[in-house]
Amino acid sequence: MRRTVHISLPVVLTIGLVVVPGALAAQEPPAAAPDFYAVESALRDYVREALEHNPSIRAAEARHRAALQRVPQVTSLPDPVVGFTQALRTVETRVGSQGQTISLSQAFPWFGKLDLRGQLAVREAAATYQLYLAQQREVIARVKAAFYELAYVDMAIGISREEQSLLEHYEQLAQTRYATGQGLQQAVLKTQAELTKVIDRLQVLAQQRISLAARLNTLMTRPPHEGLPPIRRVDPPQVTLDLDALYELGDESRQELQAARELIARSERSIDLAKKDFWPDLMVSTGFVNIGGRSDVGSAQLPSDNGKNAISVSIGLTIPIWRDKYRAGVSQAAEGLVAERHNLDGLRDEMEFSIRDQAIRLETLREQLSLFDQVLLPQAREALLSTEAAYETGQLGVLDLLDSERFLLSVRFGHERHYTDYLVALSNLERAIGTKFPKD
Repeated sequence: MRRTVHISLPVVLTIGLVVVPGALAAQEPPAAAPDFYAVESALRDYVREALEHNPSIRAAEARHRAALQRVPQVTSLPDPVVGFTQALRTVETRVGSQGQTISLSQAFPWFGKLDLRGQLAVREAAATYQLYLAQQREVIARVKAAFYELAYVDMAIGISREEQSLLEHYEQLAQTRYATGQGLQQAVLKTQAELTKVIDRLQVLAQQRISLAARLNTLMTRPPHEGLPPIRRVDPPQVTLDLDALYELGDESRQELQAARELIARSERSIDLAKKDFWPDLMVSTGFVNIGGRSDVGSAQLPSDNGKNAISVSIGLTIPIWRDKYRAGVSQAAEGLVAERHNLDGLRDEMEFSIRDQAIRLETLREQLSLFDQVLLPQAREALLSTEAAYETGQLGVLDLLDSERFLLSVRFGHERHYTDYLVALSNLERAIGTKFPKD
């Protein structure tokens, strides 16, 4: 009886990678940051800093680089196998006894399998690249929203301080009128109460500013407590909103849609790869047998090839007989393709909803801002001036004066709130489209 011992060792061989069509789709992350709309130089600096340091962007970039490393793995041949056989009981042959046998085997997948596996890996890497770009767009939108909210708080603080100065002036007037017997102490107490409310509001706004600054610093990977300078007010741009053109632009530019299309292409290739499993794989082996040679007869009777080592070559094929398994693999890949197509439809519907929602919001806010600029603000200022004149002549009381002042304050706060909401909606529309908007 002959017993054998097999030892399988990985052998390092230089094997050329399969050239995968479309490999350029799996791009390296670009050196230049994506373009975006921002008039304020401070905002552009904040966004660039966030793009450079934000952890979620770095994580998305790392996932893309990891996906790129799948391509050389799946397009390479399996490791060859070295086998060593030691005969525990020698076998005598015409040319001598067989001793050790060394074999080298290499498996070759069926024609086209490695190429298809490479295409799948390339498409997946291209999808992660688009998701990396989408994460950049998400961070840009979040930085812009935090910046605009911080600008609103700065404007609200400025308005509140102006109101504080105005109420302090009213308090002096009320005290003067009370001291001269022309007014009541109630007027002094009323103005002092309103002044206390303003001081309280300033404290709340100061706390809100600390929170918003911390949010913006976190997006830039700065310490949350790091101070940020006040933000100067910039007028919002006037944009033309053509929904059909915006839908088309979003369909071309939105990164999530591009990633979904890459995954659809991957699923299409996966069906082709699953069909390849019906075909056999090839195994090629070569062996070397050490022959000890014969010495049991005279030299005249030895065969001419006595002791000559034997070399063998063998070719084998896998037998894919379990057809149900392979049919299930094709069906699985086909259902995956259906799922990816539905996912693309859902993403497109969500994109169109976001575009339409923000476009309607922008139109509404633009009309409201026009109403504030042309009607409400002039009326509120005129009403306060008229009330102040009447109060100084004693025709109206302090309650009327404070009502006019509160109305103007409400209008000014409303105007700034609409202004901020307009800029945030414009940023959300840019995010929904996936590219800079407005262009300039």
